[in-house]
Amino acid sequence: MKKLGLLGKNISYSFSRSYFAEKFKNDGILNNFSYENFDIQSINEFSGILKNNPDLIGLNVTIPYKQDVIPLLNSLSDNAKEIGAVNTIKISPDGKLIGHNTDYFGFTESLKPLLKSYHKKALILGTGGAAKAIAYGLGQLEIEFVYVSRNRTSTTISYNDLSKEIFQEHQIIINCTPLGTFPNIENCPDIPYQYFTSNHIAYDLIYNPERTNFLTKAQTKGATIKNGYEMLVLQAEKAWQIWNS
Repeated sequence: MKKLGLLGKNISYSFSRSYFAEKFKNDGILNNFSYENFDIQSINEFSGILKNNPDLIGLNVTIPYKQDVIPLLNSLSDNAKEIGAVNTIKISPDGKLIGHNTDYFGFTESLKPLLKSYHKKALILGTGGAAKAIAYGLGQLEIEFVYVSRNRTSTTISYNDLSKEIFQEHQIIINCTPLGTFPNIENCPDIPYQYFTSNHIAYDLIYNPERTNFLTKAQTKGATIKNGYEMLVLQAEKAWQIWNS
């Protein structure tokens, strides 16, 4: 039996294991594939996982290891190299580890149907591995973007910098922070929600809960909202293609 899995920390909630279990069942391949969570406290445990699971052919990677895992891989796909984050690993028959990124694909394909001609610029809330994939995806769509972080730097603006003018200019707002994830569902990024309009898209990478506080507040002002569920499905299917190519 071929084994797949998810590498992460505190991942009992994970989408991936239940998604692939359902997929294997529906496709009639339960006897051919299994999917396991590898919940580790440190990336140093990664080598032990490989050693103890010789039947592994691929892994998904989630927080907080999307960047930490890179030095342990043999090579990267072009997009993973440019993004600087890996969410999919293919393990070749000779044991070589190839890092890929399918997050950007899931994001762009799920965003495309919502785009109007005036959606030219975006704000990315957060600067982690997920945010890097989103930035790459926006680049593929030729949408300009600005990172928003707690502190202003040479490459980011701060939450305190957000004004009505900036909101008017950037009509896609993407939450790449974990704020609002279950069970802390009352949390949300500290942004001026009053500046959302019906021309805005509010996109949250979080999928649990289905509608975060961030999305609810944006929708109240007429914004089009989208959570991260479809992105997850699309990135998972892309990973499946990579593992079986």
